[in-house]
Amino acid sequence: MPSLYVWAGGAEALARLTERFYERVRADALLGPVFERMSAAHPTHVAHFLGEVLGGPPRYSGERGGHPEMVRHHLGRHLTEAQRRRWTELLLDCADEVKLPEDPEFRSAFVAYVEWGSRLAVINSREGVSVDLEAPMPVWGWGVPGGPYRPG
Repeated sequence: MPSLYVWAGGAEALARLTERFYERVRADALLGPVFERMSAAHPTHVAHFLGEVLGGPPRYSGERGGHPEMVRHHLGRHLTEAQRRRWTELLLDCADEVKLPEDPEFRSAFVAYVEWGSRLAVINSREGVSVDLEAPMPVWGWGVPGGPYRPG
């Protein structure tokens, strides 16, 4: 069975997704202010992160510091449930727009990760959260989370 990364269309598909998504985020009344200082490279970094989580190459870990670095980007941001919901809605709309696979199995797994990851981002944005420097990169699979640790 191919990974979710391969099924989605690999690096090219995830790059299209994140480029379109962050174009829409910049123009969004609720999310635009959260991302107003986003670097031009941000969509690429997020594409690498998503790719790794979905079973692709470990580019984010190798180039950006893995899951602890992603958590660090959310510290102290005080993200709201309304922002999380809008982020999720826009990302899923963009998945349709850039034509990620529509089959129910893929979309179910993808939506499950987006829900899980966006809720984790909100939790990590609260006061008093610290970064676990040993936190492994999440790995997501078909239908159920791959768990917080890479098998074997």
